Parts: sequence; structure tokens; C-alpha cells
Amino acid sequence: MSDGQPVDNSRRNIIITSCVAGGVAGVATVIPFAQTFAPSEKAKAGGAPIEVDIAGMAPGEMKTVEWRGKPVWIVRRTPEQVADLKKNDKDLADPKSERKPAELTPEYARNENRSIKPEFLVAVGICTHLGCSPTAKFEHGAQTGLPPDWSGGFLCPCHGSTFDLAGRVYKNKPAPDNLEVPPHVYLSDTRLLIGDDKKA
Repeated sequence: MSDGQPVDNSRRNIIITSCVAGGVAGVATVIPFAQTFAPSEKAKAGGAPIEVDIAGMAPGEMKTVEWRGKPVWIVRRTPEQVADLKKNDKDLADPKSERKPAELTPEYARNENRSIKPEFLVAVGICTHLGCSPTAKFEHGAQTGLPPDWSGGFLCPCHGSTFDLAGRVYKNKPAPDNLEVPPHVYLSDTRLLIGDDKKA
């Protein structure tokens, strides 16, 4: 020491040991606290791709699954429903899905069916107006809130926007855009992966 007194090694060892023990205790306390800021397993799963079994879906049937907290519709359209899509173009606001394609329609779904396979529609079931969830109205003909020549599709109960069975919005409706088609890919004839279109 500077005053010429001998160094007490036992005291120095006690101070060093106390500092190390305090540091270890501090780290042991901080790690669990810091881990509380990491996303939970449920949150991670909320954004993860999901696999859906579409085996046994009958023509005309709709299945709803959840991906990223949103309802995703899988509709197996009948041959008649697929054929009717061509008749709707003149009444649609964006029949070729040209508005916001990067946000709403992956390249492989920029077709009349808005799908990879014509008989299957995969779409996020949230209206592009104010976020309500439209209801399925697959029956043909006049119904409450629908025109007399209705060929099937979806009706938003909040403000009356209508969409055909490809999720394309009709003209002169509050919804500005078609329904979103999420990224997806078929893993097999009976398995669909929603949320990722890079895996095949």
C-alpha cells in the first residue's frame, strides 16, 4: 500500500470473492428478467407457418384456420363456382388483382382464380375496408343485402362490401381492395402450408 503498511491478503481475497459472488448473483438475476422480454412460445407460434389438412374437403366446403391471429379461409370451389368467376370480371373493381400486388396477392395467385389450384381459394377473411370479417354467401340468387344475380361469394356485414369466390371486391363498395391471399404452398395433394411459399 502507499502508506508503507503490509498488504492484508485475506482481506483482499474476501473483497475479490465478494465481488465475484455479487457479479454472479447479479447475472443470475438479470438473465431471467431479460428473458421476460423475449417473445413467448405462443407468440412465436402465432407468426409461424401452419400446416392444414385439406383431405376430405368436399366441393363447396369452407374451412377456417388461424394464422398470425387472422382467420384464413380455405374454400374448395365446385366446378360451377370456378366457371362463374369468369362472368364476374365486368362487375369487379380489380378483376386482375393489380392493386397492391406485393401486399395482397402473391405472383402465383395473380390469375382469375387467385389461386395455385383453381378449385381452392386461400384468403385472409378480413375485409379490406375496416377489418370486419365477411360471411360466406355461397348460394346463388337474391338474398338480403345481395343483388338478384348473385353468383356466390362473401358479404361484409359491417358496411356491405361484397367479394366473389376469388376474394375480388365488387365495384362501388366501401372495401378498396381484394381480400389478401396469404403466402402458401401445397406440400402434397392433401397438405397445405400457410405462411410460407418457399417450402415445397
